[in-house]
Amino acid sequence: MYEVEVKVRADHAAVREELHDAGAKRVNRVVQTDTYYDAPHKDFAETDEALRLRNESRYDDSEDGDDNESRSDTIVDDVTRLTYKGPLVDEQSKTRREYETDVADGETMDAICEAVGFAPAATVEKERERFELDGYTVSLDAVSELGEFVEVEVEVESDVDSAREGAFSVLRTLGLEPDDQIRTSYLGMLLGADEA
Repeated sequence: MYEVEVKVRADHAAVREELHDAGAKRVNRVVQTDTYYDAPHKDFAETDEALRLRNESRYDDSEDGDDNESRSDTIVDDVTRLTYKGPLVDEQSKTRREYETDVADGETMDAICEAVGFAPAATVEKERERFELDGYTVSLDAVSELGEFVEVEVEVESDVDSAREGAFSVLRTLGLEPDDQIRTSYLGMLLGADEA
């Protein structure tokens, strides 16, 4: 499976208006805490890979609309996932091979990772508001210490080029420019690296 993703810095208020005008469907709002690990046998920063344990809390505010003041603080779902991300596969987007699985107990998974030599390297925290538009997931990300971003992504088995062009089209629909995309991960930005 490939995750085809493009990401740009953008003001969320303006993008919400464009999403509304384009008929996007609001999916949910989540808070994610991502712990990234260093491998004992290779340098993920050099190989352009990542191992991540993500805790995601989904909030019950799907009926509250896009008004930030009307959001609920009630968590309706809490899930933890372990994800491996391979190196970028092209120079036009953040497309990577990705493997992901749910984990029943995040603390135990963290202990397992550390026991076999995978040390926590950094944590990325963000609030993510998801929408669906033209078969793509559009995420409005507010990342601690970094600011506001918009990600457009889709998972595909093949035909990465068509998926990437579709993501670019969604960006343009939202009044955003694909040439402004950022290929560095949030982790890389936080660490000041080129990519992580």
